Amino acid sequence: MKKVEDYIRSIPDFPEPGIIFRDVTSVLMDADGLQLAINEMQKKLEGLDFDVVAGTESRGFIFGMPIAYNLKKPFVLIRKQGKLPCETVSKTYDLEYGQATIEMHKDAVKPGQKVVIVDDLIATGGTVEAAAQLIEELGGEVAGMVFLIELAGLKGRDKLSKYKIDSVVCYPGK
Repeated sequence: MKKVEDYIRSIPDFPEPGIIFRDVTSVLMDADGLQLAINEMQKKLEGLDFDVVAGTESRGFIFGMPIAYNLKKPFVLIRKQGKLPCETVSKTYDLEYGQATIEMHKDAVKPGQKVVIVDDLIATGGTVEAAAQLIEELGGEVAGMVFLIELAGLKGRDKLSKYKIDSVVCYPGK
């Protein structure tokens, strides 16, 4: 029986020499791989008490939506700035070269709701840290975070140490 990592394509020297790019599109293009990835991420949530699934743009949508659907939970979009039509809260965070801003609707999370954040990858943790801060700003509680892939060498888990974090596949490098 195949494991999720068997479906992840590794591309050496992309986007620069010495980096191994972990490509999730190869998981998405295989029906068995996609189903296995969703099932394994969902298993990481067993026994966890939460009310809402939130996903970060855009691959967090791909993995978070079916999990929310399967578990009969609402799904909240965390998007790049300027993409949501109603009143939003926003958070700007640092990237390797510059800054980015993410937003969510102001009414997406109610005070006291427990939220799980889903994304395809945890690297440095900057995006998901900003997402967690948005949820907390609205009075929500981050019950956990689930990722398909973790790049342990970039130490995102350290940045997010106050949260419960699970990943399906963990690569030791960058």
